Amino acid sequence: MEILKFFDAYSIRARLFPAIIAAAPALAALTLLISWKSFGLSNLIATLGILVLLFAIADFSRARGRAIEGKLYLELGGMPSIIMFRRNDGTIDAGSKDRYRAFLADKLAVAAPSPAEESADQVAADAFYGQCGNWLRQNTRDTKKFPILFGENITYGFRRNLLGVKVLALCLNAIVVAICTFILWRLSWDSDTPQGSRTAVVLVVAAAHAAYMLLAASRTAVWDASKAYGRELILSCESFLTQSKSPARKTAARKSASKTEKTNSPPAQR
Repeated sequence: MEILKFFDAYSIRARLFPAIIAAAPALAALTLLISWKSFGLSNLIATLGILVLLFAIADFSRARGRAIEGKLYLELGGMPSIIMFRRNDGTIDAGSKDRYRAFLADKLAVAAPSPAEESADQVAADAFYGQCGNWLRQNTRDTKKFPILFGENITYGFRRNLLGVKVLALCLNAIVVAICTFILWRLSWDSDTPQGSRTAVVLVVAAAHAAYMLLAASRTAVWDASKAYGRELILSCESFLTQSKSPARKTAARKSASKTEKTNSPPAQR
């Protein structure tokens, strides 16, 4: 089941893609520097090695990403979905947040903190907002009903895991560059030969890869994606509030009331 889970939409885009990007120079080296004209034992070993490498990097990036996530939240004041629920945060308008608090307090069977209570004890209020976030995450897992939220979650997971594997990716990059440089040195820096041209291609991939990792994988990018996901998570309350006021439910309630009236009404006089 874990293998199948590894190939779901979230795992592929938020876990596997960062692993592929992290290992890009190594994958390019294996693809270009190994002969694939005939499929032999070395090719089989290389193929299995690529698959194992990607799985290992994906697992490592997820673990490191979560560690970085915890440090980031600690440094920047907490989880965005909690920060945005606070009354002193203006990301979402106060009226909407009042409605969301009332709705979630009813679902959790817990009293929402009043403005005075929150002002006096922000930690206790944050504990309530943390429960709200947990309830929303558990009840918005249907990706078809909440596609925008799912997309923001994937973006956040991708950026977090990419940052988690940044150091490893740059180390792999340096190793590949060192190997390619040694190969070109052995070829007397002749890039016109087949092996020399393939090695030069790997070096170009490594240079582009290093630039991307240094620019794209950053704490700022992770924090921005986290805020976007947190905001969308809170706004998902609108879907639940809309469902509770849907005409279908009102019609069903009217029909039920009508049946009750007919059952309780006295028989007609003849």
